[in-house]
Amino acid sequence: MKYLRPFDLAREHGISTQAVRNYERDGFLPAAGRTPSGYRTYTETHATALRAYLALVRAHGYAVGGQIMRALNDGELDAALTAVDRGHAQLLRDRGTLDAVGQAVADLTSGTGAAEHAPLGGAPLSIGELARRLGVTAATLRNWEAAGILAPAREPVTGHRSYGAQDVRDAELTHLLRRGGYPLEHIRTVVVQIRTAGGTQALSAALDDWRRRLTARGVAMLDAAARLSGYLALVDVAAPAPPRPGPPGEAD
Repeated sequence: MKYLRPFDLAREHGISTQAVRNYERDGFLPAAGRTPSGYRTYTETHATALRAYLALVRAHGYAVGGQIMRALNDGELDAALTAVDRGHAQLLRDRGTLDAVGQAVADLTSGTGAAEHAPLGGAPLSIGELARRLGVTAATLRNWEAAGILAPAREPVTGHRSYGAQDVRDAELTHLLRRGGYPLEHIRTVVVQIRTAGGTQALSAALDDWRRRLTARGVAMLDAAARLSGYLALVDVAAPAPPRPGPPGEAD
């Protein structure tokens, strides 16, 4: 069996040997073997695991990528696959929201308006119902309102917020753009533009940019799935995970 050094794994990806050691420590790579003098020895399985982890980071982010690799290295295949599935489901939801917002822009441009797209057959939503629809907290919706993005009506007696068709559309747009990394100030400008139909150029540019991001994420997920499949072919995820390395201070 050919053994690899931390340097060999690091050089392939342009990262530091300390990063490789950290990934092993955090459970993203299986535990390395040791020479009699205490130096780490890696194999092609470790190299494949590192390729899979870095591909997962590009597709799902650091937190989820690490979660998936830790689950696999702990023998928890179902937990790893569930995390992968959640990422694909979120991408599908983002595509659906993007299409809905694009339709709203088309309606405004054509003069149709968004009234025909009222949620739940035209019934307004409470703050809790809208929060559940988007998968955010009620506090998040109140923050968007404080930023001037949402302007829900108030029930005359109770004062409770009531979100109509336009409010739901604005909230869905805000949710989409926030996941795309846009600041609230930019989103407020875009929402005001779509409300007033005074121009949708900024919104169209934002949606085009986000569509490109979704496409790139989808391609990254395909690559990550292939890398992950290659790693699974080398390991027995049903077996107990090997002991994790000890505290810092080893020979290497």
